[in-house]
Amino acid sequence: MADRPPRATRADFAHFTRLQTRWMDNDAYGHMNNVVHYSLFDTVVNGWLIEKDLLDVMGSESYGLVVETGCRYHAELSFPGWVDAGMKVSKLGTSSIRYEIGLFDDGADLAAAEGFFVHVYVTRSTHKPVPIDDARRAVLSTLMKDRRH
Repeated sequence: MADRPPRATRADFAHFTRLQTRWMDNDAYGHMNNVVHYSLFDTVVNGWLIEKDLLDVMGSESYGLVVETGCRYHAELSFPGWVDAGMKVSKLGTSSIRYEIGLFDDGADLAAAEGFFVHVYVTRSTHKPVPIDDARRAVLSTLMKDRRH
């Protein structure tokens, strides 16, 4: 196996959202099913975008489509419980943005899971890539954080 980067800590992330696990999140093995991690990633990123007025689900002229995802699992999460979802932007390109997310068991300093997804901004009418506008870019840049703190 190739060398893996060190496990993320809370200090690696710029923003946190606290999320409660649900009964349906557990699988037959008694821990959170892997698909739920991706749902939490989507919830924390899109929730933040909506909160910052960067996304109007029904009205934004441009918005990000997910074009790539990934996740590394380190420890189990399960219901009942709380997850602190840390988020940062690791790359802000012309029309794309890479979000990195860490899922932390309630109060833990080391991530139970680390994931990412990449949005490419497109126009609502054509679904063709479009540059991220300056106002949106300025707010997104507040989530930039170098992992090598």
